[in-house]
Amino acid sequence: MSANGAVKDDIFQEQVILAAQQLFQQYGLHKVTMDDVAKAVGKGRSSLYYYYKSKEEILGAVMDAEIREIISEIAQAMDGSDTAEQKIHAFCATKLKLSKKRKSLYNTMDVGMDANEMSNYIKAKHAIHKRYKKQENALFKQILTYGIEKGELRAMNPKDLDMLIFVLLSSLRGLKREMVIENDFSCMEKAVDALTSVIMNGLKK
Repeated sequence: MSANGAVKDDIFQEQVILAAQQLFQQYGLHKVTMDDVAKAVGKGRSSLYYYYKSKEEILGAVMDAEIREIISEIAQAMDGSDTAEQKIHAFCATKLKLSKKRKSLYNTMDVGMDANEMSNYIKAKHAIHKRYKKQENALFKQILTYGIEKGELRAMNPKDLDMLIFVLLSSLRGLKREMVIENDFSCMEKAVDALTSVIMNGLKK
C-alpha cells in the first residue's frame, strides 16, 4: 500500500470512529446499525466492512480512541509541570475532568440492550479497561520514578512501587466512580488537592 493510501485509510477510520461515537452517544449501541455508521461517513456498507466486521469491532475502535485521547491529554498536562507533586496533581485533576466530560457517552451506550448484547458489551468494556489500566499504570510510574530520581520522593523497590501505584490508582478510580454515580463533580478540585497531599506526605523523603 502506498503512503497516500495509508493516509486515506487512517482518515477514513478516524471518520468512522467519530461518526460511530456520536451515533452511540445519541441513540445507544443497540439502535445503531452498520448501515447507520456507513451513511454517516458517506460510504457504502461494503467499504465499512472492509475495516470493521461488526458493530462490536467499531465499538472497540471507539473505546481505544478514547483511551489514546485520555492518556495523551493526561501526559500533556503532566509535561507542563516541573515537580513530582505537580505532575501527580495534574494526573489526578485531568483524569477526573475527562471522566466528567465523557460521562454522557457511557450513560447512553447500553440503552435498549438485551441480555446477550449487554453481556458482550460488558466483556468488551472489561478488555478495554485492562488495556487502559496498563497504560495508566505506566504513566503514573513515570511520575514516581521522576520524583525518586529528582530526590523529591523516597526510593522504593519495584514490587513496592507497583503495589503503591495499584493502591493509589484504585483510590482515584473509586473517587471518580463516586462522582459519576452521584453526578456531582463540585468537590473535584478539593478532592484532588487532598489526594495529592496524602500521596506526597506518604512518599516524601
